[in-house]
Amino acid sequence: MLLRLVLALIASFLPASLTAAEATYVGSYTWTTDDERFGGLSGLELSEDGLSFIAVSDRTLAFDGTVTRDQRGAVTSATIAHVKTLTGPDGSALRRYTGDSEGVAVAPDGNIYLSFEGKHRIANLDLATGRTTDLPSAPGFKYLQGNSALEAIAVDAQGIIYAAPERSGELGRPFTLFRYDPAQGWLDSWEISRDTDTDFLPVGLDFGPDGKLYLLERWFTGLGFSSRVRRFDMGPDGITGEETLLRTYTGTHDNLEGIAVWSDGEYIRITMVSDDNYRFFQRTELVDYRVDE
Repeated sequence: MLLRLVLALIASFLPASLTAAEATYVGSYTWTTDDERFGGLSGLELSEDGLSFIAVSDRTLAFDGTVTRDQRGAVTSATIAHVKTLTGPDGSALRRYTGDSEGVAVAPDGNIYLSFEGKHRIANLDLATGRTTDLPSAPGFKYLQGNSALEAIAVDAQGIIYAAPERSGELGRPFTLFRYDPAQGWLDSWEISRDTDTDFLPVGLDFGPDGKLYLLERWFTGLGFSSRVRRFDMGPDGITGEETLLRTYTGTHDNLEGIAVWSDGEYIRITMVSDDNYRFFQRTELVDYRVDE
């Protein structure tokens, strides 16, 4: 066990093989409020201008509001407008297991979708009421691991929903990328490659204004968190053109779990949020990077 921890720490500090594009650090904002419900943020969605947000907690809560940014594009404050408790379609409160929401995505038609890792499913969210309505279940969901299921979710410009689990079941085995078309149902699943020499696990997905799929991954090395962002082109038979934009040293940021990709008209921007797990020694961060091509 000790040897594995040492090897993990060594690997986490090795330089990453970046590509022609890379993510440049812009700034971090430590987000605090007096609301005891606040925390555990696992999913993040931003408006096209990066100023309005929807965030979900793994404690059956959804938040929406606005942020302010400085001239660099870094978040300087965040204001929560509404807090909604997630419920079932009949209005009854979701229990902790069934309400473990890990990701949020907004479709072009305005529909909001959540991914859950307790009871493996994707649901439509009515943000005004907090009501969730489950989509049909994919056959592959029954094979997902407990507490490691659908962490990441994104919707493309055609309204296709993509979701990835946190674990694949074996080191080196690709992660399944599930796809759902609201008009057709479940489509053939694709795959996301997984390393054999690191333990990065998917925690967030988003489509950028460039049409590429951005994947946020997390690696708990034993002493802290290392984060990585990869992006992919969308091909007819799967994702291609993998690029590593960012890989942080252990402890650079807290437990980054949610990702939102947007544009200020000049740069593609990446904003990420950390899950503090409601622990006093962790913090909720909004972290900003820009993509330099």
